[in-house]
Amino acid sequence: MIRPYVMGDKPAVLSIWRETSALAHPFLTADFTDMAEAMIADVFLDMADTWITEGPNGPVGFVALIGNEVGGLFVLPAHHGKGYGRAMMDLAVTQVGALELDVFSLNMIGRKFYQRYGFQEGEERLDEQSGQRVLRLRLPAT
Repeated sequence: MIRPYVMGDKPAVLSIWRETSALAHPFLTADFTDMAEAMIADVFLDMADTWITEGPNGPVGFVALIGNEVGGLFVLPAHHGKGYGRAMMDLAVTQVGALELDVFSLNMIGRKFYQRYGFQEGEERLDEQSGQRVLRLRLPAT
């Protein structure tokens, strides 16, 4: 089941982000990860249209949209491959149509998922805050 985010979900969202990010982004520094988590908690969750995916025992993933931008799509590693990510992307497409997002070039888990979903790679650039390369991905409206 996918449902809208409520304020009480913040600890679960941050936990999901932290655990999933550790797997997908092992190249990020602890300082950057701490700063990113604070930004998610203090800024992004308040401005994004966020949806929570419920698993058998509570939240297992979330997708955050800012307009047609996917600000984040995260599923707990133990629940990868169960269709939760696809279901959240389907919801995002239903909500806004064409989508765009940035993904770290070294995040092969995310890149493979987005490629299978149909996203097309665009330009690559250096993210100043993390010092990492990011790819711009686009999913045209269908």
